[in-house]
Amino acid sequence: MEKCDVVIVGGGPAGSTCAWNLRRVGLDVAVLDKAAFPRDKLCAGWITPAVLALLEIDPGEYGRGRVCQPITGFRVGKIGGPAVVVDYGRPVSYGIRRFEFDHYLLERCGARLRLGEAVRGLDRTGRRWVIDGRFSAPMLVAAGGHFCPVARRLGGEVRAPVVTAQEIEFPLDARQRSACRVEPEIPELYFCSDLAGYGWCFRKGGFLNMGLGREDGDGLSGQTAAFCDWLKQEGRIPRDAPAKFHGHAYYLYRHSPRKLLDDGLLAVGDAAGLASEQSGEGIRVAVESGELAAGVIAAAGGDYRPARLAPYEAAITAALGARQRFGGFQIVPGAIRRFLGGRLLESRWFVRRVVLDRWFLHRDLERIIPANGREPPARGCCPTDGGPGTGSGPPA
Repeated sequence: MEKCDVVIVGGGPAGSTCAWNLRRVGLDVAVLDKAAFPRDKLCAGWITPAVLALLEIDPGEYGRGRVCQPITGFRVGKIGGPAVVVDYGRPVSYGIRRFEFDHYLLERCGARLRLGEAVRGLDRTGRRWVIDGRFSAPMLVAAGGHFCPVARRLGGEVRAPVVTAQEIEFPLDARQRSACRVEPEIPELYFCSDLAGYGWCFRKGGFLNMGLGREDGDGLSGQTAAFCDWLKQEGRIPRDAPAKFHGHAYYLYRHSPRKLLDDGLLAVGDAAGLASEQSGEGIRVAVESGELAAGVIAAAGGDYRPARLAPYEAAITAALGARQRFGGFQIVPGAIRRFLGGRLLESRWFVRRVVLDRWFLHRDLERIIPANGREPPARGCCPTDGGPGTGSGPPA
């Protein structure tokens, strides 16, 4: 049996960031994931300069041989209606392929990697966790996304609202590139008529990513197909763009039933249900929660009782607010949402200051301050992250 200080289940950005920070303070870490990396991951995939800085990644260096598409603006509207283009005049985000990005972070984290095998058994023996009778550690981190088996061990309400999304990412051939009117620097966001979700279309490098996500999931396949057809009719994407979409699901932070910690256990990223309320974005909080978890674990000094891990939950609550417990998402009645959305989404001021700056780029959101003493970026200098993320859209 392999023994280590910390076992992390899940090798995405949350798990690899946690492992990277734990290894930097000398802890012995193993990362387990059912997938063999690099692996395909559903995600529109954009991150901001602040996240790159947090991960100590230079976009120029990272972009050598990988997709790192500068984003300088957005095209926003309602499906079937007019759109507003907002140009920031400088990169406010970078488009990445999760296939490359996650593999890069995992390879450099310095942990023992045990990939390609799903976690099947989880037992508590004394003060240690035993996984599949093969790994043993006093501290366990749930980082395996929405369906993480360790996160399910934490418990929570079974019937809680879930965002569902469908998306596709594919390479453009030469003819498709010339027929695609989506500009690489300007991703496109289109809200559903009832404002219960949105679709997106994002060209990054030689790839096109598009999809649609909704709070309720009602008729998702049909709405996604209709959105794709509308994009083709509008000439935004090639008419022969593939339409075989793939689905995924995740919780939004305020309504997630997931517990964040237990005795010798922390949950990070989508496993903790941390996706953004308005955009469904999850990469930023995945990275930040991974670093925060590592700081709390290091500060605990081997004592992983809930009281010693409590600063993790306190920091997340301070930054993201208290969670709410009610049965649905729609605080504002549907008729009012449709009326306001129809008018406001045609306002350049509203699109820039509210939809983009607040909902997607999170300029008003405090960063989750890590417990290991690193200072967060100054507020207002740049957004902390945006994009349909791992939560990848609404996605997340």
